[in-house]
Amino acid sequence: MKYKIKMIGLDLDGTLLTDRKMITPRTRKVLEQAIKEGVVVLVATGRPWMGVPEELRKFPGMRYALTSNGARVLDVQNQCMVEEHLLPVGSAKKTLEICGKYDTLQEIYFDGQGYAPADKMSQVERYHKNPNMWEYMRRTRIPVEDIRELLERENRGVDKVQALFADMDERQKAWEEMAKERDLELVGSLKYNIEINAAGVNKGTGLVNLGRKLGIRREEIMACGDGDNDTVMLREVGFGVAMGNAEEQVKEAADYITLTNEEEGVAEAIERFVLRGGESVC
Repeated sequence: MKYKIKMIGLDLDGTLLTDRKMITPRTRKVLEQAIKEGVVVLVATGRPWMGVPEELRKFPGMRYALTSNGARVLDVQNQCMVEEHLLPVGSAKKTLEICGKYDTLQEIYFDGQGYAPADKMSQVERYHKNPNMWEYMRRTRIPVEDIRELLERENRGVDKVQALFADMDERQKAWEEMAKERDLELVGSLKYNIEINAAGVNKGTGLVNLGRKLGIRREEIMACGDGDNDTVMLREVGFGVAMGNAEEQVKEAADYITLTNEEEGVAEAIERFVLRGGESVC
């Protein structure tokens, strides 16, 4: 049976955005055309809402956004929450305690905003191996003296916890320890980070649930991604597209492998499978 794509979920880093964290004019034009043809287009990112580029937060016709790996699904137009799946405060404390044993830059997301320790943020180059992310972190995170104290003071669930590791052996040890906890969902969109959500929270479930609310079947949903936190998403939706620069397990989960993010792979896939005159998805 052939299906018409009615929803597209787009990862940001390494997917929709170039390595310089930009959207090319061609890609923007393709997104505009898909929206004009009635397709629901949304970001599906591990970033908090305030970490999404302003160009996308205000993109005409882009009504929904899936953030923090599915912890928050927003109706941007009506400024309300469609779905919210927070990491309980006790679980967040546990992850900070485990990751705090190692040389890490830890951050927590509350209400779509990221918070990170000021002293570690001043050394962001030590923890973020991608220079293109340094300014992004400084611009979008609110520095605090102590994120554990912030969590104690707020005493409520968080969207997500993230830890960036200076040492990869320490990352592996922290992963193994947290993997024993059944209340945690672990992914690593970067080879040097661990993203921690509440168990069962992922981009794929978030997209399918949003589709159901909008009367869109799983088979009518397309998603594009490149990293570990996109693997489940590409398997869950009806048509998964891996970028040419994607990790191998992401490519294995995909129905189609497009060009790299530097070669406007998202635009290529949407033109081929979604816009009028494109190929059918079976």
